[in-house]
Amino acid sequence: MAPYNKDVKTEVTFDEVSHTKALFGAQNKNLKRIAEAVEVAINARGNTVFIRGDSIAADLAANILNQLYGLIKEGYPVFANDVDYAANVLSRDSGISLKDIFLDTVYIKSNKQTITPKSPVQKEYIDAIRKFDIVFGVGPAGTGKTYLAMAMAVAALAKKQVTRIVLTRPAVEAGEALGFLPGDLAEKVNPYLRPLYDALHDMMNFERAAGLMEHDVIEVAPLAFMRGRTLNDSFIILDEAQNSTSEQMKMFLTRIGFSSKAVITGDITQSDLPRDRASGLADAMDILAGIDGIAFVNFTKQDVVRHKLVQKIINAYETRTHEY
Repeated sequence: MAPYNKDVKTEVTFDEVSHTKALFGAQNKNLKRIAEAVEVAINARGNTVFIRGDSIAADLAANILNQLYGLIKEGYPVFANDVDYAANVLSRDSGISLKDIFLDTVYIKSNKQTITPKSPVQKEYIDAIRKFDIVFGVGPAGTGKTYLAMAMAVAALAKKQVTRIVLTRPAVEAGEALGFLPGDLAEKVNPYLRPLYDALHDMMNFERAAGLMEHDVIEVAPLAFMRGRTLNDSFIILDEAQNSTSEQMKMFLTRIGFSSKAVITGDITQSDLPRDRASGLADAMDILAGIDGIAFVNFTKQDVVRHKLVQKIINAYETRTHEY
């Protein structure tokens, strides 16, 4: 076995000044993020980066730099979070091509920012949505399940692949009853639907979203409002599906009409239903497994794409749970 080498020096030189500046970031902030994530020392002089550390970590840092540089050369704007995502993805599998993931454009927002997948599972997810009429995205919060589904829905509407978007989620959680909440019905259910509004308004300006909702091109409604309907030419998203009952899930799935697509998202470990009520999401995953035309994509905590502290928080809570 080769001796363990803790002091390797690696040099990486880039050929284009403007691309190199974008790669390094203002005041070399991107280099500092990579150095912290991979636990190496990184210094730059001109267009050359000098990496020092464990041989495996140094190779990983060089891989991250080279692949991010390749993205920049393709016109992809690398932000600080992209550096974190790249380090996370390549540290798990150094053979992955970031171009195959990051250059798959899902939707371009009103502020010209591009929504793309940030992990292999996210890429699998959007490919499944393109291919299948019913897709289940299951996993912890922060993995982009709802956000990417929303982006795919808005993109489908913009391309006239569907004529409307229907966004829904169970309106009663943690055993609360709407009758005990103040206000009329709209005021009572709106807090439960707020995450869907937030994702929608992140993708298009408020005036356009409000106009589309006024004309029922985009509908945001509690799951109970789906009963008795048939939804044709629609992109339908059921969010927080772990809080649906088995009866509600069956009702929802049988609302899907011609030329429609449905995405169901949720985390089966976070059901707020009473203990004696089975989660409709878990039940559907069992009943519908193996049916052609339905895809299941499973996310893990490794796919969290929120602030990097979110993954640490998830790990901390899981650790404490396992101690009991």
